[in-house]
Amino acid sequence: TCSVDKFLILWKLKTQCRAYRFAGHAEVVTSVEFSPDGQVLASASHDHTVRLWIPCIHGESSVLKGHTAAVRSVSFSHDGYSVVSASNDKLIKIWSVCYQRLLFTLFQHTGWVCCAKFSPDGRLIASCGEDKSVNVWDTRNKICVNSFSDYEGFATFVDFNPSGTCIACAGSSNSVKLWDIRTNKLLQHFKVHRAGVNCISFHPSGNYLITASTDGTLKILDLLGERLIYTLHGHKGPVLCVAFSKGGENFASGGMDAQALLWKTNFDTLDYEEVLRHNFRRTHVDDPPHILDIYPKSPHLHDEKLKSVEVNAIFEVPDKQTPDPEVID
Repeated sequence: TCSVDKFLILWKLKTQCRAYRFAGHAEVVTSVEFSPDGQVLASASHDHTVRLWIPCIHGESSVLKGHTAAVRSVSFSHDGYSVVSASNDKLIKIWSVCYQRLLFTLFQHTGWVCCAKFSPDGRLIASCGEDKSVNVWDTRNKICVNSFSDYEGFATFVDFNPSGTCIACAGSSNSVKLWDIRTNKLLQHFKVHRAGVNCISFHPSGNYLITASTDGTLKILDLLGERLIYTLHGHKGPVLCVAFSKGGENFASGGMDAQALLWKTNFDTLDYEEVLRHNFRRTHVDDPPHILDIYPKSPHLHDEKLKSVEVNAIFEVPDKQTPDPEVID
């Protein structure tokens, strides 16, 4: 986890109440991510730097300098060789992890860049910023090959679905949008939150999307059924980030209440396995997989009140703060 307190904390989940606290950034730490093999951590900070850490008791780190303003986002490529960072200096920078140097810079955004992510195959990068645009970049030619505009507000977070055919963006306008990057069509448009959406995460199956919002809730969306299925309460205040685990069995969320909550994914087992089987048949064909079965559907606005399950975890969550975890600096 990373925080406004300038620290990274690495939590040992198997040995409960044990944590390593890494100090190095001089300002707020905005983003942190494990490399795909778990051997390196990357972090971004308002101190204009990106850091690469060895996640062990020694906590060595190296500093990547190049941005001239706060860095908002950092993310690994799926092969772990590169890191992409997005900054308030309106630039996106791609760094080599092995050589710890800048590879190239992407520039077209005219406002602060909030988020940048690699596609699963590493050939594309999606970015979003306060200029109300969502851009798709070709990493080989280093040019912007597509741009989606959001006129209702600006996108705060963007990511590819697991198959790399769609991008989802979370917006300041309380909405989540899914775009097909091959046909440039808006596939789905969810307006289920009462405040801005700060973060999203795809389930590894690609069938579910979880959202974190300033309205204090997390919501799980069924993308195949185009519906909201769970609303989760647990944080006292805005929820800033959320992420599924690699296998999708758990997800973690962090909020303004200085808490990190770890959740168990409990989709109905039988229905979920059936959906996965259906999805396997649908996606393992010669054509590239598509998040919807046959053709893009019109925007799904969800204005009507939909049935969903509300889960309030406030009184059921084991509090790992008592006794205080043993923190090794």
